[in-house]
Amino acid sequence: MMKTRYVSVAVATMLAVPTVLSAPAYAATGEVASKEEVVYATLTADGDVDRVYVVNTLDVEQAGVITDYGQYKTVKNLTNVEKMNREGKSISVEAPEGKFYYQGNMDNTTQLPWNVDVSYTLDGEEKEASELAGTSGKVEMTITTKKNEKVNPAFYENYLLQISVTLPNTYQNIESTGGMVANVGKNKQITFTVLPEREEALKVEADVKDFEFQGVEIAAVPSSFPIDMGDTDRLTDDMGKLSDGIRDVHSGVTELEDGVTELNKGAAKLAKGSAQMKSGINELNRPSGDIVSGSTEIKHALQTLNKELSGSASGMDLEALSELPGGLKKLADGLQQTNAGLTTLQQNYQQSYTALDGAIRAIPATQVTEEEIATLYASGANKQVVDTLVASYTAAQKVRGTYEAVQAAFAAVDPTLTQVKSSLGTISGQLQEISKGIAISLESMDTGGLAELQKGIEQLATNYNTFHTGIVQYTQGVGQLANSYSELHGGMTSLSSGTNELKGGVGELQDGTAQLNNETKDLPERLQAEINEMIAQFDKSDFKPISFVSPENENVQSVQFVLKTESIKNEEPKEKKAVEEEKKGFWALFKELFNK
Repeated sequence: MMKTRYVSVAVATMLAVPTVLSAPAYAATGEVASKEEVVYATLTADGDVDRVYVVNTLDVEQAGVITDYGQYKTVKNLTNVEKMNREGKSISVEAPEGKFYYQGNMDNTTQLPWNVDVSYTLDGEEKEASELAGTSGKVEMTITTKKNEKVNPAFYENYLLQISVTLPNTYQNIESTGGMVANVGKNKQITFTVLPEREEALKVEADVKDFEFQGVEIAAVPSSFPIDMGDTDRLTDDMGKLSDGIRDVHSGVTELEDGVTELNKGAAKLAKGSAQMKSGINELNRPSGDIVSGSTEIKHALQTLNKELSGSASGMDLEALSELPGGLKKLADGLQQTNAGLTTLQQNYQQSYTALDGAIRAIPATQVTEEEIATLYASGANKQVVDTLVASYTAAQKVRGTYEAVQAAFAAVDPTLTQVKSSLGTISGQLQEISKGIAISLESMDTGGLAELQKGIEQLATNYNTFHTGIVQYTQGVGQLANSYSELHGGMTSLSSGTNELKGGVGELQDGTAQLNNETKDLPERLQAEINEMIAQFDKSDFKPISFVSPENENVQSVQFVLKTESIKNEEPKEKKAVEEEKKGFWALFKELFNK
């Protein structure tokens, strides 16, 4: 009993000592060099404000009566037992030199710079926080932070929030959206960071059993750390190279467009010349049947005439023979007309063939590999344009290959026409001479002349048979050429259509690269401007702290916020709680007294 009395007296003495020691003489007015504020707020489990108090730290440069400002309901001296005077927003106290601490308790209607809302679901169903204690299932928590329009926006615009949620490791499948999960002893701590001027909805979920929760802790501090972007010259240099590359691509596409335009013009001329060539070949082939038929009649007529002349002169029908000179002359004239038509055809053919050969020779023989085509597709160029380009290239190579395969036949047409014309001229001349000779012989009835005529006709019939064979082969060749050229002309027409589409596609591509070039030509400068803007947005190092409790406070060095929602716990029965309190010793109860 005596021992307990001694302890009580000692404690009473200890509590009384500060009163005895406090009351030194101070100067009339003290001076405060700087001030710091830590705003503590207790929130409900749903995020509503329950209690707010501020711990103020004043750096007293000269001891004496100091004055601070704040809208407090009550104030408490945390440095000594000196009484603090409060009149309206003004708080004064005699303070010693050094750090002076006091607490100001604010009304529970105090507005914080951020509106915090915490919502819960259990197995997908919305629940109040009071309904969750002791439950089991899948709990999802959503922490929403928004700007409070009723508070000075300086805090929202310059402060970042560090939000942490602590859950026991016994919970399973702990996941979060945008949070960093770390092991802290027997718990898992999920930490989120909300940048200034950002409103966020942060989610945490877990499979729980007998749910309890310590609450959401939120620390708000100025985002005053400077952002060091390092050397951005290298980055802007790379962007400069990209810009230069895009400019080079645009120049290349412009040159491509010029080349495709010329190719399209050439392909159009080629198609036009090919159409003329096709028409000429068809014209050449069209009278082939008549030529063969007429030549056959000439051959049969000469054979008949030779047979008649081979008989005796006495049995010869002189009246029918008298019609022979006129018939031979008409035949000779017909051959001359045919010869003149072949001359015209030959001239047109030479012009068309020269134009065709020049146009096809202009098609590049350079082969594009599959790897090069794949690289072109991978370059990011318009796929439709590349498809058209590849199709036009394929068609052009097909036309060139087909032409090279039949080029010998084209080249043989002109000398064949020359040979045919020469043969027709020779035969026509011979027929003219034979016609004149028969006419003279008939007038003089010169039997010797008839004998020479017979020999001449016999020789002519023999030679014409060979000529007729050549005529048949010639017309067959022209027919084959006409059939083959139709396919070649179709390829040239497709080539012309393809290059025309290609010209349109490359034109669109050139418009696109021109726009891209215009938009990226100042890319390094724009990038640097974006970097500067980003730095300005997140670097709040030039922010000067302001007092949360009153704009009248000066020399504010820092203001911080510490917010915490109430915990969700299973309440113990009152009987059990009372028993546990009875078991606590004096010092445990004494410590709890000062921790409240």
